[in-house]
Amino acid sequence: MATKSSYTFNLTGEQSQKLVSILSAGNYLPVEVPYTVIAVKAPSWNCTVNVYTSGKCLVQGRGAEDFVANVMEPEVLGCFTVGYEDIASPEQWEPHMGVDESGKGDFFGPLVIAAAYTDRNTAKLLKDIGVRDSKAISSDAQALKIAARIRGILGPLRYSVVCIGNPAYNRLYAKIRSVNRLLSWGHARCIENVLSTIPSCPKAVSDQFGDKETLQRALMSRGKAVELVQRHRAESDIAVAAASILAREGFLASLSKLQSEFGVPFHKGASAAVVNAARELVSARGPEVMISTAKCHFKTLDKVLESLGLSRENMSEYGRVASQDSSAREFHKETVH
Repeated sequence: MATKSSYTFNLTGEQSQKLVSILSAGNYLPVEVPYTVIAVKAPSWNCTVNVYTSGKCLVQGRGAEDFVANVMEPEVLGCFTVGYEDIASPEQWEPHMGVDESGKGDFFGPLVIAAAYTDRNTAKLLKDIGVRDSKAISSDAQALKIAARIRGILGPLRYSVVCIGNPAYNRLYAKIRSVNRLLSWGHARCIENVLSTIPSCPKAVSDQFGDKETLQRALMSRGKAVELVQRHRAESDIAVAAASILAREGFLASLSKLQSEFGVPFHKGASAAVVNAARELVSARGPEVMISTAKCHFKTLDKVLESLGLSRENMSEYGRVASQDSSAREFHKETVH
């Protein structure tokens, strides 16, 4: 069945207020649309969202179904219709692991990948505590609270979190020039780690990114025997959703640690606030500080350096490599689609 790319809702006043609150924060880009209370581009979801003064809401774009299933339904409408067959599918209750990541579209902070193993009992327990795709959880505090409960349910042997810190990230990217290969390496490490304690796990499920064969090549002996499943909207799977929340927890913890160490705010995304914080950091400590705190191939770095009369030539080799993408939004498209 083809994925729908346009959805229309008639919202109550309360629902409209909830959606406006969500779209006013996070990684949403405001745009001008007549007769709207708010209108945004949602790069993380690859769609646009318009909330009209009449109460009508229009969601359009390639990722419209994802936005509706992960944001509109749980956070605004309070009911589930889109993709319910995926959520209720019997495969999700069978033993398997899910793998997901956090931080790939954020200038500051590391790339964090997590894997979570579930069976029928743990999957139902996770569902009962509200586990869903971390992007559908608008509050960081709520995500951290759920992550702690996930770890309590799974125990130490049923999950793995791999954090590729900024120095390692920049070094690896300068060498291989591919975010997808970095993701494959991180996914492979998490899969192998879970298999070291749950060797009977038959399958690993993740969202689609890049070439499946790249991930297959990154796996070692244990992982090569596991069935790899990459599919659209993998976060509807309870194990993948649990992994997405654990990865987000790891990413948020890393940002908090960076903020304590360097004394400036480390915002998510690649917004103007991010540029301002990076400019303050470079002014105080020099451009090389970006190697330890940011993903240097982002075009955001060029904006920061240019505003201070600098360029990548003022940095060591790991800071001189820029991606071909013109923005963090394009970066996100490359790594996700």
